[in-house]
Amino acid sequence: MKFYRYLYIGDTIKNPSKIKWKLKHHAGVQAYVISIAAGDDQLEIFHSAYLKQKYFRKHSPIVVGIASNYDEAVQIVMKITQECLERTGNCNLKEYLKEKVRMKSISDGVNV
Repeated sequence: MKFYRYLYIGDTIKNPSKIKWKLKHHAGVQAYVISIAAGDDQLEIFHSAYLKQKYFRKHSPIVVGIASNYDEAVQIVMKITQECLERTGNCNLKEYLKEKVRMKSISDGVNV
């Protein structure tokens, strides 16, 4: 499982490191995951139990956000969308998230 460098974390998430560990090791955790969609869609929201399917062991999603419930996950997606719209003038969330990593890496002096 891959996690976005600038992971968005819901306000009610108490211990993000523990949740990330549980997600990586397919342990039971009650959380919602926001990931970059594999197809034409922008982002996907699904319950962490969905990641226990065999498919996800070979096709790991890129997790960009973690929330404790569905409503909080929707709020995170809205926050990402608002940031994208303010900075780029459009709602191409996939491109915005990639560009955000690239731009922060450049400003930090790190090669991507």
